[in-house]
Amino acid sequence: MESYNEFAPFYDRFIRPVDYPARARYFDALMRPLLQDGRLLLDLACGTGTLSIELSRLGYEVVGVDASQEMLAYAQQKAWEADLPIRFFHQRMERLELGGCVDGCICALDSLNHITDSKTLRRALLRVAAHLLPGGVFLFDLNTPYKHRTLLADNCYCYEDGDTFCVWQNHTEELLTQIDLDFFTRQKDGRYLRTGESFAERGYEREEIEALLDACGFRLIAVYGDDTLEPPEETTERWIFLTQKGEK
Repeated sequence: MESYNEFAPFYDRFIRPVDYPARARYFDALMRPLLQDGRLLLDLACGTGTLSIELSRLGYEVVGVDASQEMLAYAQQKAWEADLPIRFFHQRMERLELGGCVDGCICALDSLNHITDSKTLRRALLRVAAHLLPGGVFLFDLNTPYKHRTLLADNCYCYEDGDTFCVWQNHTEELLTQIDLDFFTRQKDGRYLRTGESFAERGYEREEIEALLDACGFRLIAVYGDDTLEPPEETTERWIFLTQKGEK
């Protein structure tokens, strides 16, 4: 997922509003009973590091990994300003190599959807498994097929924030969504500078994800819908998978 470099300066302004402290508390409530005393946590595809920071404030020792150097630059700056000892590394998910194991791993905000073929997704899951201690927790979310078919689909969205506009265009075929972003930033002379970013997301059927998890040595604990403790419904936009690495 070599993307989000052009998006990085605008990410925190235009990403769908997220209550990061609340989301960190939600993840903590799901993980804590399984982690017991384990506190070393990997934030996989950490982006600009906001969730990493909130998890660190909850007492976790956080390591952040992302494929975008530009996103990591923002993450590191935030951690310095917050005076938090978070370590960040530039790596792709399917090539994860930390040199040691962690107690838990989270992968949030549909980051796994950016892996658009099942073979690469399997490699990423195997790399996560290789870096988890026995019984370690893997918690991740995915945009659902419903969201790809209805909310992403072939829709176009426009956003404004101060002197910058974002035009977000989607095109979906068979659950593969091509996303094209254009940013228009007003300059001092009144003209607009245009920059852009393109990437893709894939919607996976739940049965395929569960089969991959089983093949990669994960035990499925629960699947929740839309940051709740309720089971998913047909109109659920985001699945939350709570899994645990097998003891063997």
